[in-house]
Amino acid sequence: MPNHASRRSLLTAAAVAAAAAAGAVSYALGSSSDAAAPSGPSGSPGGSRGARRGDARPGDRAPGPAPDLAELRRVVAGMSLTEQVGQLFVSRAFGHSATGPDPADAEKNLSQFGVRTAAELISRYHLGGVVLFSWAGNTRNPQQIADLSAGLQQAASATGAGIPLLLSIDQEHGAVARIGKPATLLPGAMALGARGGKASAAAEARRAARIAGAELAAMGIRQDYAPVADVNVNPANPVIGVRSFGSDPKAVAALVAAQVRGYQGSGVAATAKHFPGHGDTETDSHIGLPVMTHSRARWEELDEPPFRAAVEAGVDAVMTAHIVFPALDPSGDPATLSRPIVTGILRERLGFRGVVVTDALDMAGVRQKYGDDRVPVLALKAGCDQLLNAPDLGLAFRSVVAAVESGELTQTRIAESVLRILELKARRGLFDRPQTTAGRVDGAVGTTAHLTAADEIAAGTTTLLANPGKLLPLDPSAAPALLVTGTDPASPSGTTGPPTVVLAKELTALGCRATAVPSGRAVAAAPGNAAVLVCTHNVPEGDSPQRTLVADLVATGVPVVLVALRNPYDPARLPECAAELATYTWSDVEMRAAARVITGAARPTGRLPVPVPGRYPLGHGLAYG
Repeated sequence: MPNHASRRSLLTAAAVAAAAAAGAVSYALGSSSDAAAPSGPSGSPGGSRGARRGDARPGDRAPGPAPDLAELRRVVAGMSLTEQVGQLFVSRAFGHSATGPDPADAEKNLSQFGVRTAAELISRYHLGGVVLFSWAGNTRNPQQIADLSAGLQQAASATGAGIPLLLSIDQEHGAVARIGKPATLLPGAMALGARGGKASAAAEARRAARIAGAELAAMGIRQDYAPVADVNVNPANPVIGVRSFGSDPKAVAALVAAQVRGYQGSGVAATAKHFPGHGDTETDSHIGLPVMTHSRARWEELDEPPFRAAVEAGVDAVMTAHIVFPALDPSGDPATLSRPIVTGILRERLGFRGVVVTDALDMAGVRQKYGDDRVPVLALKAGCDQLLNAPDLGLAFRSVVAAVESGELTQTRIAESVLRILELKARRGLFDRPQTTAGRVDGAVGTTAHLTAADEIAAGTTTLLANPGKLLPLDPSAAPALLVTGTDPASPSGTTGPPTVVLAKELTALGCRATAVPSGRAVAAAPGNAAVLVCTHNVPEGDSPQRTLVADLVATGVPVVLVALRNPYDPARLPECAAELATYTWSDVEMRAAARVITGAARPTGRLPVPVPGRYPLGHGLAYG
C-alpha cells in the first residue's frame, strides 16, 4: 500500500499533466457565454466523460482537467477501508475557522463529534467533504469563507489520505441562500421560470448560474446543491414551491439543463435535486415522510424530463429525495434507500454515471422507517455515493465499516463510490488547485458586473397579474404618496431587507414619496395616499391575519397593490386588489425589479410559470400599453 505522500504525489502528477492540456479553471466571469472556457484533452471542456454520459454537445461540458481513471483506481486501491469510508461522508462542522472556532462552536463540535475543531473532525473521519451552513457559523462573509475553505483543505492535505475535500453548500438563490451580501444575490428558480421557456430564458438561467458558480469557486466551494429539478404542480407543497422553475416539465427541463451548464462552466459541480421528484407533495420531508401518488406513466411525463435533461447536460451529481414513491418502488422505502429507484431508474434507465448524493440524513423523512445506524448502509446498497450530514457521524461511520467487515457491503462496492467521488474532484480541478485565497474573492464576488447582471436578470421576472383599472404604472413625476406595508419575512441569507423598507426606498429613489409602516398601523395610515402597496408571504387557505389586513385596506377605498413576495398563489386566497404582482422572492434584487415595474421604469414581461388555481392560468402575465 503506498504511503500518503506517494498517493498525493501520484494524484498531483496526474492533475498537473491534465491541467497543462486543459487549462486552469477561472474564477472570473467574463460573459454569459462559455465560448472562452478552456477545453479538455478531447477538445471539449469535459474531456472524455461526456461520451460516457451520452452528452452529444461537447461545448457544454465543464472546464477542468480530464480525470486519469487508471491513476485514480490505483489511489483508491491504496486506501485503507476507513479512508475509503471517510470519502463517502459529507458532514457539517461548526465554526468560522478550521482550527480556531469561537468557544460556543468548539463546544458544539465537542458535543456532536468529540472534537473541538473542523480540522480535527476531518482527521478523525477522513472526510470526503464538508457542507457549509449559516447556522453552523460557517458563512460570515466571502473573505472568511475563503479562509475557512483554505483551512479545511489544509487539514485534509495534512492528515488521512491526503485527498482534497469537496466543499458544498445550498446556494440555490431566491428562497434558499446561505451566503448573502456582499456576494451577489440572484433571482431564484421560479423567478427565472417567469421569463418563460424560450431560449432567452434559458440563456439568463445559465448566466445566473455562471455568476453564482464563479463566486462559489472563488470562495473555495466546488459543489452546489442546485438546480432544483422538481416540477411544482401542487400549490400546497410546503417545501419546494418557488424553489422549482415551474409546473411545465419541458420548460423546467430546459432551465435545469441551462443551469447545469452554467454552474459547471464556472468550475462548480451542479447537483440536480430531488430525485425522483418532490414537486407534488404536501409533506415537508424535513419533518415527515411524503408519499408520491403519481403513476409510473405520470412520473415519466411530469417528473422525469428535468432529470433526464440534467443527465444529458452532463450534471456532476444528483441528489435523492426522502419520499416514498409506490409506483416506482412498492416496498415503502424512501427513494434515498431504494435500489429500484437509485440504481434501476437513475443509473440504468437514465444512464447517470456521476455521483449520487443523499439529501441530508438528519431529515425526518429518511429516519422514520430505519435507525440512524441502518440508513447510511441502506443508502449505499441502493446505489448512493455521498452520505450527507448524518445526524450521528460516528455511528454512521462505524455502521458502514461494520457492514463491510460483515460482508453486507463489499469493499468493491465502497471503492466504486470512492472512485466516482475522486473523479468528480479531479474533474473540478481539486487535485491541481484545492485551495483558494481571500484575495481571489475581491475580483470575483459581488463585483459591479455581477450586481448589474443580477438586476438585468431580475428585470424580466416580475409578473403583473392584475391591473383592471390601469392603476399601474404609477407616474413618479407626480411624486405620488405611497404607503408600503405587509409581511416582512427574513432574508434567505440574513443580509437584505426588510422587503417593505427596501421597496419603499426604491420607489422613493424613482420619484415617489413612499413610506413603509408596520401592518398594525397600515389601515389608519392609508387615507390620503395615492395607493397602498401590501406585501404578502405564503398566505394560507382560509382566514388569516394577512387576509384580514388586505381586506381592511381594500375597505378604506384607497387603491391597493398586492405584491406576492414568495408564492404566486397568494392572490387566490385574498380579496381582489386594484393591481397584483408576483416577485417570487423578496431579497433586494427582486424588490428593485418590482419598484421599476410599479413606476413604469421597466415594462412587466414576466409570465406565470405555474397556474394559480381559480385565478390565473399557466403563462398568464399582463403588459402595459
